[in-house]
Amino acid sequence: MTKYVAAIDQGTTSTRCMIFDHSGRVVSVDQKEHEQIFPRAGWVEHDANEIWTNTRQVAAGALAKADLTTADIAAVGITNQRETALVWDRTTGQPVYNAIVWQDTRTDRICQELAALGGGQERYRDKTGLPLATYFSGPKIRWVLDNVEGARERAEAGDLLFGNMDTWVLWNMTGGVNGGVHVTDPTNASRTLLMDLDTLQWDEGIAADLGVPLSMLPEIRSSSEEYGKVRERGALAGVPIAGILGDQQAATFGQACLSPGEAKNTYGTGNFVLLNTGTEKVMSENGLLTTVCYKIGSQAPVYALEGSIAVTGSLVQWLRDNLGMISTAAEIEEHARTVPDNGGAYFVPAFSGLFAPYWRSDARGAIVGLTRFVNKGHLARAVLEATAFQTREVIDAMNADSGVPLKSLKVDGGMVLNELLMQFQADILGVPVIRPVVNETTALGAAYAAGLAVGFWESEDDIRQNWAQDKQWDPAMDDEARDRTYGQWKKAVTRTFDWVE
Repeated sequence: MTKYVAAIDQGTTSTRCMIFDHSGRVVSVDQKEHEQIFPRAGWVEHDANEIWTNTRQVAAGALAKADLTTADIAAVGITNQRETALVWDRTTGQPVYNAIVWQDTRTDRICQELAALGGGQERYRDKTGLPLATYFSGPKIRWVLDNVEGARERAEAGDLLFGNMDTWVLWNMTGGVNGGVHVTDPTNASRTLLMDLDTLQWDEGIAADLGVPLSMLPEIRSSSEEYGKVRERGALAGVPIAGILGDQQAATFGQACLSPGEAKNTYGTGNFVLLNTGTEKVMSENGLLTTVCYKIGSQAPVYALEGSIAVTGSLVQWLRDNLGMISTAAEIEEHARTVPDNGGAYFVPAFSGLFAPYWRSDARGAIVGLTRFVNKGHLARAVLEATAFQTREVIDAMNADSGVPLKSLKVDGGMVLNELLMQFQADILGVPVIRPVVNETTALGAAYAAGLAVGFWESEDDIRQNWAQDKQWDPAMDDEARDRTYGQWKKAVTRTFDWVE
């Protein structure tokens, strides 16, 4: 009897393999960071070959750490950074250009050109649930075809393939040039600006507008079914790959937000709040995205409203790597605890413009309210508070769209270990914040999708029963203080607008 399910979690800053038992507890994990490439201001890239090498290494590492063999693993799930786009040659298996990361803003001009065709930023929202923005994969494919010599001709000849990182990992794990499976799931496809939310198929008209040949695009299958088996070389050989969920949808699934009205917030490189809206898609009137939450086998798709925030955990990383103010991410809480408040300083991290609910690609980061009183501790606190303030903006939009105020917020991701941040999050929202026992729910959600497909877990009831609370933070800030500091934040946000012409 196989006792475990594995998940490949291909994230923005690292790739890891996590192995879970039937109760959803972590058995082992192996993780490896990859290089962040910044060719110029606003551009962010990854080396896809480095990511594939790391994927193989962490799969072997996770098995070795738990002293397991392939025979112990029932299935593998894949979860991934969404919207990060890669184009590669189907014959050689080599990328024609680096992966263009979701944070990248180089496609702003392409988005403006598409908006000018009619409908502006809302041109494709009715079909895709998305505004025209640099965030999504489709314009990135167009940029590669327009800017890499010979790429458009090769694409039109059927020689090039596109995928978000789930597709790249799956294609390589199932054989690559030797029969690799070219597939994605609706949660990833819904982030390309190319998929019709109703049919869950590629939209020919939008693809034509973008100049993307349909032959490049992967087949869209459900989030939980067997796509193929791991190739017969290396770790996990012969194990079925049976689940794909984009990282934020995977975290929603792993948090057991399986009923309409349940929501979670993942604190990672960015922050992503998802509210399960059931089998009815809800179109946002307040700057949120309508997206596919998951599709389990032949069941009807479940939709979500999403608030996407570009820069949260990566702001702490920026403080560490670019400024050298801290040597580890954990240090920021120590510095922030040396002061009782932010000293009047607010940090709006619009490094990639502003995502939900503003969608302002012209915005850039700003620190405002500085006086000679402000010290390192105040700046550390302002960095953490920026995450909580941005989450409040998204929750406000979500409450307006759904008409049902959120009563509590389930949280997960690396930053939820920061207890100062979690308390401030509860304070600024005015509702309890709840952390589960397993806070790395992104990988867990992908494992659940794969395990359901092969019968390792029988139903979604197993997922609900596995979820367990670790800690809850209740709001302790009075209404006047909450309104005052949040009002100052909103004022700070306006100072970042219209910076890029």
